[in-house]
Amino acid sequence: MAHLERWKPSVTVAAVIENDGRFLLVEEHTPEGLRLNNPAGHLDPGESPEQGCIRETLEETAHQFTPTALVGVYLSRFQRGTDDITYLRFAFCGALGAFDASRPLDTGIVRTVWMTADEIRQSTARHRSPLVLQCMEDYVKGQRFALALVHTDPCVLQTSLSLQNS
Repeated sequence: MAHLERWKPSVTVAAVIENDGRFLLVEEHTPEGLRLNNPAGHLDPGESPEQGCIRETLEETAHQFTPTALVGVYLSRFQRGTDDITYLRFAFCGALGAFDASRPLDTGIVRTVWMTADEIRQSTARHRSPLVLQCMEDYVKGQRFALALVHTDPCVLQTSLSLQNS
C-alpha cells in the first residue's frame, strides 16, 4: 500500500468584534485583490488559540483584544490554482481594548473598517472567505461558547519557551 501524505488543515484564529452595531474588519491585499476579513491569521507554535487571536488582532488592527467567548469552530476549503487548502478556524468574540496609533498594521493590511451587519451581508464579493459572513451571522444570533471549551495542554505552551531559548 502506498504511503499517503497526512492531511493537515491550517489552523487559524479570528476575532468577531462588534461595537454599537458595527463590526471591525480589516481590508487586506490578497492574490485575489483587496479583500475584507475579520482580524485573523494562523496559529503560531507555542500559543493557544485564544493567545493567537489576541496577537493577530493586535497585529492587524493595533487594538488590544480580550476574548470573552468562542463564537464557533469552522472548517472550510479554499482552492487557488493547484493549491487546495483546508482551514480550521477558531472564532472568538470579546472586548476591544486600547488602540496604539504608533503601531504599524501587519504586512498586507491596508486599513481597518467598521461595517454594519447589512453592509457585511451586501459585500460578500469582497470577503476573503465565506467565514467572514458566517462568523458574523453566528455572533448576531447569539452563538457563544465558554472559552474553556478550547483546552490547550500546557505542553503546547512549553513549546513557546523552548523556541525562545533556542
